[in-house]
Amino acid sequence: MPDAADIQTTPFPPLERERLVALIAKRSFATGEFTLASGRTSRFYFNLKPTLMHPEGAYLCARGLLAQLEPSDADYAGGLEMGAVPLLGAMAALSHLAGASVATFFVRKAPKDHGTRLGVEGLAPTESLAGKRVVIIDDVTTTGGSTVKAIEAARAEGATVQRALSIVDRDEGAAENLAAIGVTLGSVLSVGDFA
Repeated sequence: MPDAADIQTTPFPPLERERLVALIAKRSFATGEFTLASGRTSRFYFNLKPTLMHPEGAYLCARGLLAQLEPSDADYAGGLEMGAVPLLGAMAALSHLAGASVATFFVRKAPKDHGTRLGVEGLAPTESLAGKRVVIIDDVTTTGGSTVKAIEAARAEGATVQRALSIVDRDEGAAENLAAIGVTLGSVLSVGDFA
């Protein structure tokens, strides 16, 4: 494991990247016939939750994302439930350990019908996304639909969103769809790493 101070200041090391590919291939990649969130069908599927709930997997995913995130890029990182939630928790903890804390939040698919009825969760009552730079995080991107929902929610709260990051980009249009709304997509891995 790198020194805490190096977590956000060095690229994702090749050995850690290779280990992440191996973990995802073992725990989170399947072949068969699947219907994706976009409605498309696919012969392969990524379910990153088993990797994100594994201690090393959570560390490596957060490490890979933080290696792409310059501290000047964002005041907050956020994303849509459920895929982004474990990533955001791991990123917040690891960034704090590194001494370059990144605050995080998540967007509910629908506001709760009780309590505070918030659509954006994780902010203290005195915090706001208004005027803040936000990077949107997702576990897997295909067309970018989930990422777009999170971008729209953050922008509705007054945030500036120009970047999005995912662990795995399936290379099926997400980058182009996000570019059309002024957002650049980066990813730790792509579908080619699993071919």
